[in-house]
Amino acid sequence: AVVSTQSTGKELTNLIKDVHPQASDKGTMFNFALSFPDRKGLFHFKEVGTTSVGHTGPDDKLTLQTVRLEIGDFMDVAIRPPPEDRMKERRNVPMRRDAGRGFRPRPY
Repeated sequence: AVVSTQSTGKELTNLIKDVHPQASDKGTMFNFALSFPDRKGLFHFKEVGTTSVGHTGPDDKLTLQTVRLEIGDFMDVAIRPPPEDRMKERRNVPMRRDAGRGFRPRPY
């Protein structure tokens, strides 16, 4: 697969789905961000868009050129499961022993 500056968010999503079949479930979300160094060598992040499997959105047609990807930049992709899967994961989080006394559950 070839990625160019004309590649869109939806094309990147499809490339990822080809190599990571678990990400093909309808409703799976892909959050894209650029990571780039400044002149001092410190890296910064810039969120550039979100796509979803099975749904059309405004970020589907954003190109890498539009978001100003440059040589040396990194693309960060967060893959989130469909909402119903996220709710199942949240239900399986162990509760703290004192959770019934006004404390929120911890994810660890």
